[in-house]
Amino acid sequence: MSVRELVVLGTASQVPTRHRNHNGYLLRWDGEGILFDPGEGTQRQMLRAGVAAHDIDRICVTHFHGDHSLGLAGVIQRINLDRVPHPVTAHYPASGQHFFDRLRYATAYRETVELAQTPVEGEGAVLAATDAYTLQARRLSHPVESYGYRITEPDRRRMLPALLAEHGIAGPDVGRLQREGALGGVTLDDVSETRRGQRFAFIMDTRLCEGVPALAEGCDMLVIESTFLDEDVTLAQDHGHLTAGQAAGVARDAGVRHLVLTHFSQRYADPAEFERQARRAGFEGELTIAADLTRVPLPRRTP
Repeated sequence: MSVRELVVLGTASQVPTRHRNHNGYLLRWDGEGILFDPGEGTQRQMLRAGVAAHDIDRICVTHFHGDHSLGLAGVIQRINLDRVPHPVTAHYPASGQHFFDRLRYATAYRETVELAQTPVEGEGAVLAATDAYTLQARRLSHPVESYGYRITEPDRRRMLPALLAEHGIAGPDVGRLQREGALGGVTLDDVSETRRGQRFAFIMDTRLCEGVPALAEGCDMLVIESTFLDEDVTLAQDHGHLTAGQAAGVARDAGVRHLVLTHFSQRYADPAEFERQARRAGFEGELTIAADLTRVPLPRRTP
């Protein structure tokens, strides 16, 4: 069954709290699972959220600060302990290769699973292109090298039964028309419409920079850090982060359908204030203030 949802494993910034684990997010994309930024404690949060090592096909690390990567050691060892039957691919900043190697081999264990490595460098690149999606990365602005990730599903064709019937096309001829593009003077455009592919972006620690709107543009779901509230914008700039209003402004201008704010500083006790500031920034779409162990479905596809 086709399932597209975000499983939130942790939402804290730098320091975990009683209610927020370090970062961790699993995107279920039909039959695949993409794990983003596994911070410390991710393996236990997976257990609590009902996520298995077998669910992971890719691991995407935005940067090598501990709250985004210290969980790599446990996750990689669990993948091997459980003998995940498919290859797993890891993406991360190439400049942090030594950190990745240290985490991968932090302790002794038996390697049983193929772990491919496709690091990203420069301004970013296309990291994978499958029938289901294209995975891209763009460079962000943080004190250490950081990248955001974007998943784009190819546009498809939706066959329209009324128009097929009007042109007398039925049964095996429908498949033939889809394969060949025309049948008996009837073209695919005559009996179908474009179904826009879904778009998802994941943006963690960064100031406002060119990569942020480029990743967010036209997304059905944008998961983005909002470490600070707007009154602390100077702190946000100094430490390479966004405020709730800045993140929401990006989503507003990019036409995002569902905005997920996360990565909250421990200094704030009331998560509702992030929502209030996001709305004050003019974002009118669906809005989720992420909480640990929640699931957020992607919006329904649009025509």
